[in-house]
Amino acid sequence: MNYLLDTHAFLWWIMGEANLSALARQTLSQASGRVLVSVASLWEMVIKIKLGKLRMPDPFDTYVLRQLQKNRMEILPIHAPHVFETLRLPTHHRDPFDRLLVAQARVEKLTLISGDETLKTYDVKILW
Repeated sequence: MNYLLDTHAFLWWIMGEANLSALARQTLSQASGRVLVSVASLWEMVIKIKLGKLRMPDPFDTYVLRQLQKNRMEILPIHAPHVFETLRLPTHHRDPFDRLLVAQARVEKLTLISGDETLKTYDVKILW
């Protein structure tokens, strides 16, 4: 199985936060498939850093790229079919980053690792 991490799940995993569910932690430590982080999540993190809502222990690009490599995760680019899929989504969630992650998971047939309860209202596989 292949997985797409929601932004908070990625951050909690790389920072060793207890907020990550036991199932998500176990899945990520034993994943035999691909584990992806969307460019949308990278963009969301940059915005939060600029707003002073997120801090990294090292420069963002250095830290994130090192963590991706260390954890054998891949970056998922944003492609036109991902954006087009957002048009088909009901507006349960107004956050454009989360909507794009749902669309990417649907198009790429990925399981989304997320603790966001609102995302469960979409037709997408969620693991938490």
